[in-house]
Amino acid sequence: MSKWYIGVGEQSDIVVSTRIRLARNIADYPFPNKLNTKSRTQLNNLIRDAVMKNNEFSLKFIEMKTLTRFEAASMAERHIISPEFASSADGRALMLSPDEDISIMLNEEDHIRVQVMKPGFALDEAYELADKIDDSLNADFNFAFDSRIGYLTQCPTNLGTGMRASVMLHLPALTMTGRIHRLINTVSKLGLTFRGAFGEGTAAVGDMYQLSNQITLGISEESAIKNLKAITLQLCAQERSAREELLGDSNAEDSIYRAYGMLKWARLLSSKELMENLSLVRLGSVTGKINVPIETINELMISMQPASINVMAGKRLDERERDIIRAKTVREKLG
Repeated sequence: MSKWYIGVGEQSDIVVSTRIRLARNIADYPFPNKLNTKSRTQLNNLIRDAVMKNNEFSLKFIEMKTLTRFEAASMAERHIISPEFASSADGRALMLSPDEDISIMLNEEDHIRVQVMKPGFALDEAYELADKIDDSLNADFNFAFDSRIGYLTQCPTNLGTGMRASVMLHLPALTMTGRIHRLINTVSKLGLTFRGAFGEGTAAVGDMYQLSNQITLGISEESAIKNLKAITLQLCAQERSAREELLGDSNAEDSIYRAYGMLKWARLLSSKELMENLSLVRLGSVTGKINVPIETINELMISMQPASINVMAGKRLDERERDIIRAKTVREKLG
């Protein structure tokens, strides 16, 4: 079965993926940071049994302690789990669908983190599925909820809806023209936040940005999604406008073809070089300059990260060994 990140969807030239994440806690238990490993494991099994009872989503139960460090890190690279969740296996478990579009992190910052990922711009579709999973869990558990505040979460920034809706955006033209910095400041005033591809505190590698709702308290899920939709469409329009301006310059076109040549012929390729050059090739692809499917580019951006290469090789590799494998795989994929 194909993974979600290989597919494309609406606005895929700019919107790489959509994510809906819901944070929930069970009222009868303290927050995860107050639970010992034994209590966390008991809670994981309780949630597992409830989900498996009517497992229409075909979720697999994975205890994080059964994974190698590289396998866990590779899941974070594929955006299945958070980097923080991957950093410790202590009393943590994961429920995962075959195509990896649904993941439920158990005992991360909250007892339950439901996450739905979809290719392209699919906020309504992703929210509908996440809400369905939430309703199913709510039928078995009494969630920590306050009639005035909303859902109670360990971190105060998630109080209320407990929902984070986000889109992954590829914005090379806005980045190259220097307009991205002004836009980052502007969207923060509109209740949204811009981050790097891997969340808070990360850089925008490969001109990939994560745009998400910042406000969860005193606002409905529908309003948060509507706001995110509107701003995303405005950013898409601005990126396309910047592209037209940029590609009228022969230097920009030269950069695209140089990046393509680098990826086609390099024998050593670092993660940084991969992302920088793939970003330009993706720009060339969506503007018709280069005949490389964006599905191929999206897959390489995910599968050629360090931990994922280690998993593919079945052993720990040093940096040079990874660079050799990365370059060879990219050459083969680009034909």
